[in-house]
Amino acid sequence: MKRNYRSLLLIALAPVVLLTSCVKDLLDRQPTTELGESAFWQNLDDAEYALMGLYSSVRPLFDRDYYLDGHGEYVRARGTSATSGNLRLGDAYHGANYNPTGYAGSFDKMYRYLYGGVNRANYVIENAEKMAASNPNLAADLDAIIGEAKLLRGMVYFRLISMWGDVPYIGRIVNGNAEVANIERMPIAQVKDSILADFTDAFERLPDSPPAMGRAAKPAALAFRGKLNLYWACWNKNGWPELDTFTPHASEATEAFTAAAEDFRSVIQDYGLMLFRGGEPGDIDTLGRAEILPNYYYLFTPVANGDPEIIMGFTHGGIGTNQGEELMRDVAGRSHEGSQCWVSPRYEIADRYQSIITGDFVDPLIPMNPSNPDARTTPGSAVNPQSYENRDYRMKASIMWDYEMSVGMVNRQSTGWVPFIYQTWAQPITIGGETYISYNTDGTNSGYVFRKFLRNEAGLGRSEGDYHFPVMRLADVYLMYAEATNELSGPTADAIDLVNKIRHRGNLPPLNGEKTASKEAFFDAIEQERIVELLGEGHRGFDLRRWRAIERVWGEPYGPGVWRRDTHGANQQRYYQNTPEREYERNYIFRIPESERDRNPNLTQNTPWL
Repeated sequence: MKRNYRSLLLIALAPVVLLTSCVKDLLDRQPTTELGESAFWQNLDDAEYALMGLYSSVRPLFDRDYYLDGHGEYVRARGTSATSGNLRLGDAYHGANYNPTGYAGSFDKMYRYLYGGVNRANYVIENAEKMAASNPNLAADLDAIIGEAKLLRGMVYFRLISMWGDVPYIGRIVNGNAEVANIERMPIAQVKDSILADFTDAFERLPDSPPAMGRAAKPAALAFRGKLNLYWACWNKNGWPELDTFTPHASEATEAFTAAAEDFRSVIQDYGLMLFRGGEPGDIDTLGRAEILPNYYYLFTPVANGDPEIIMGFTHGGIGTNQGEELMRDVAGRSHEGSQCWVSPRYEIADRYQSIITGDFVDPLIPMNPSNPDARTTPGSAVNPQSYENRDYRMKASIMWDYEMSVGMVNRQSTGWVPFIYQTWAQPITIGGETYISYNTDGTNSGYVFRKFLRNEAGLGRSEGDYHFPVMRLADVYLMYAEATNELSGPTADAIDLVNKIRHRGNLPPLNGEKTASKEAFFDAIEQERIVELLGEGHRGFDLRRWRAIERVWGEPYGPGVWRRDTHGANQQRYYQNTPEREYERNYIFRIPESERDRNPNLTQNTPWL
């Protein structure tokens, strides 16, 4: 840890650090790194300035979580885009493994940068507390700053324990390498208690509503506390045998499910929050057109910036700020500002979108190669656009199939509509008497690309997005509440109603009685909504691990594995073929970086990685 903490510590202790776009007036200031710490922390402006630096350092640890969906079965993340300027400090996501297996030994960077976030949070908390003690007249304003910093620290530690289990806990500023050179891992139960304390303290200090877009308020602290309790309940219910210091207890699971439900209920009922555009599905264009898209699509564009559904998110700056998000670069292709399509939907996600007529699943799509003259007209064919008619509105809002359109862009200017046609890249295509140049992307091998996160208008480059990326949405809270109460009491009327509200945004009918007849059936309905509602937001891999569901999805050890294929019927990748039990164990818990253990003899390793 010595070298890693030292390099990050120097940045974390700088009195003025990188700015975030949370507060506009702060963006207009000229930063300096020459100001000594004794001359800093003199007034509320200094404290807010440091808090903005903390947001800026934590944002790159969460704002590209769509890569993490590659650990599930519905998203392919074939890599990561290059580092974007100094803001990303090397980019915690870069170079990791986002395949559905073999990934947990590839997140050394994330581990290191998460601890950089911890130390920056400690820097803000400790100095703000000192300032409050010496300036009682500023105590009320500093309270909220301390609350935000504790929420961010809790989020960072929550990620650490979700991936690595037991981790070193540092609750103060680190002033030198000697202070962390021999630090030991703290048992997960103790770290969890410290995180809960941070979330609780944050809740007590924060206002009911955010002071500005990108800033946290009470609902965020409650939602994250509830989520931590939900994960703790799952680990105690389902076990975590790969973490040999952890012993699950059924009573702790019940207690944690109860606490989680209470927090989620408060978020839902006490703060006047609503789903984006009232949860209404909105209008939808005809197949192959995209002038009118469902409301769900716009939730993932700057149109939704500041919307209450985004309970906690990270803001981005746009043109010329070096603080833009790179969503388009990562999900789009060459026709869209030279984007690289690092992330795309897998073929299998299409079958998860249900019928708006029956409210249930449609017969599985049939892969067919367009070289077959009947492929484009055969009912149910994956390359027949009519096969996608009357589906959950979130389908058209989330993915594109053959002959679906989006706006091409070059140099921030529109090039007009480009139709996506799998394996027909940048070719002249005549549709309805009009000639188009087809979508140029060679990054997908499934037959689909994302529409979710893709801007449908020009004006910003591929790395200049200004979307407020969500890390906690109200829809997720609805589904987590339903999950927690289902574990305690089975399907309840209020939980069923919340799941139906999520379904309504896809213009789906309410769940039928069969889907709510038992705890098991309702869990399946909740999981279904988590898959389609949260697609590409980084949740699926964490869900599979906390539910102990990797074997359910991919088969048991030493099995035949599962092929991922495309709309043309070609096999693309095979996962978990003849995979030994040890590999499954390693997929449930991440490897403590060996470089850290080389520097610190007191850092133990997780058992599957010994």
